[in-house]
Amino acid sequence: MCGIVGYVGPRSAATVVVEGLRRMEYRGYDSAGVAVVADGRISLRKKAGKLANLEAELAAEALPDSRQGLGHTRWATHGAPTDVNAHPHLSYNGRVALVHNGIIENHAALREELEADGVRFVSETDSEAAAHLLGRAVERNPSLLDAMREVCGRLQGAFTLVAFDLAQPGRIVAARRNSPLVVGVGQGEAFVASDVASFIGYTKEAIELGQDQVVEITADSVTALTFTGEPAVVRPYAIAWDLSAAEKGGYDWFMRKEIYEQPKAAADTLLGRIGPDGTLCLDEMRIDPAVLRLADKVIIVACGTAYHAGLIAKYAIEHWTRIPCEVEIASEFRYRDPIVTRTTIVVTISQSGETADTLMAIRHAREQQAPVVAICNTNGSSIPRESDAVLYTRAGPEIGVASTKGFTTQIIACYLLGLYLAQERGLKYGDEIRQIVAELSALPAQMEQVLAKLAEVGDLARELADAPSVLFIGRHVGYPVALEGALKLKEISYLHAEGFAAGELKHGPIALVEPGLPIFAVVPPQGRDQLHDKVISNIQEVRSRGARTIVLAEEGDVEAVPYADHVISLPVVSTLFQPLVAIIPLQFFACEIATLNGHDVDQPRNLAKSVTVE
Repeated sequence: MCGIVGYVGPRSAATVVVEGLRRMEYRGYDSAGVAVVADGRISLRKKAGKLANLEAELAAEALPDSRQGLGHTRWATHGAPTDVNAHPHLSYNGRVALVHNGIIENHAALREELEADGVRFVSETDSEAAAHLLGRAVERNPSLLDAMREVCGRLQGAFTLVAFDLAQPGRIVAARRNSPLVVGVGQGEAFVASDVASFIGYTKEAIELGQDQVVEITADSVTALTFTGEPAVVRPYAIAWDLSAAEKGGYDWFMRKEIYEQPKAAADTLLGRIGPDGTLCLDEMRIDPAVLRLADKVIIVACGTAYHAGLIAKYAIEHWTRIPCEVEIASEFRYRDPIVTRTTIVVTISQSGETADTLMAIRHAREQQAPVVAICNTNGSSIPRESDAVLYTRAGPEIGVASTKGFTTQIIACYLLGLYLAQERGLKYGDEIRQIVAELSALPAQMEQVLAKLAEVGDLARELADAPSVLFIGRHVGYPVALEGALKLKEISYLHAEGFAAGELKHGPIALVEPGLPIFAVVPPQGRDQLHDKVISNIQEVRSRGARTIVLAEEGDVEAVPYADHVISLPVVSTLFQPLVAIIPLQFFACEIATLNGHDVDQPRNLAKSVTVE
């Protein structure tokens, strides 16, 4: 989950690295550090806490001017978030500075081996073992690239490593296994990083690295090898967004900015999906249509917010394709011996494309020879590369840890996939698909309508800022919306919040209801959904027990008003599409509550944006 950046070129290395870390702090903010090479020595600063602590340290004692450096923002796994456990780590001989993302699973054995050789460890981290191993390797190997390959051969687990050797100035070497790494190529300069956001201000030219590859950068060259020493196959690509997309643009939080970006993100996800002949087109569908026609089951695998998007997708996929659809939590999937065959389509959803549990689920599915379709926001990341097909959500960078536009674009992408399957199986004709896509295409404007009325949600948040607990209920696609609304509130406000299927209230959860308890209820469309009246009854049940009811209902739903203490009106849309407008007020409510309670909305405690370790 950590953020890594390395730089070689004509600019101030410390400046470039710290700027890059600032744009990647969403990946980890337990500590931060930077190291540069200058005057024949390694200069290092690192500090526990957020990047601001490191910046204060650098302001008090600046690093020497340098043209080569690396840095790290940490999400702690091994060892507490302290100054000494912060990265970079130095080798025992003082030659190597190294940063690491991931978990080295055999670190204890490596530590024991190194300590037996007289190496003294100063931190509690698994990462320090890699620094010492590389320090030992460069003493006997004149090639920094080969020395890193040697070290990677000793490591077990998931890792990205970035390092330099004092004796080989002007070079930075990096390696990846099951953890993100990308190269940026500028004019007379080069970068390595966990995320292109770190160098987007300097270049839009990037190179994606594959699994088990090492790369060495200088100001004028990029050399990539496999762990076994063969020339690596890499793919250059152009970054499709610019620096402004990674900045707050006048908003107080990235999350708030990203909430308001959802109409554009939704429109971009839909753009160009209908071909000239009226058929639906996906990004990289490398699966034979005959395989899709033979499919007898779909399994959606995801984590967190993406899992909730999958729960919504299940309703649409089964409705349009008549294929049974299961939704699995990625961390549980491969450990329960799931029934996956060649006729099972496995769909994975991940905003970053690097989610470790989801990546492992893909590999398990492919071992069973199942076709895998990835829904992802990050071009060239591991999950799309290891899948048989990919549908990109095109949401642009999402910096806030609590996903917003990532969620809504994932839902739309899942709908497109469901329609594509229906098309290939002959269950939906071109005119039917065009009609549904046209309805989807109207949603960005309807999302704008919701955004225009969020002031009343802000007023509600001020009234409920001191609430110790909040519940969310819904049925059909409203149930996953309730789960996601609760998750957003938990993530950034640290309040107790739970989402329930409204029909399950009488089976236990109604015992939680007490006078004054806020309950958000997502009401299905009136007159077009058989569950509408049932949810109204559920609202009456909790209100009669003293709950404060906040009802999300479509405009003109007069039946819901008498049982609502507060009504949030939604545009009139089809039942399957209601989540795309219903979730926005819940996202905004969570953002407001967290702000009112003085929390860091973009960097909630204990969380990082991309979970790259199991």
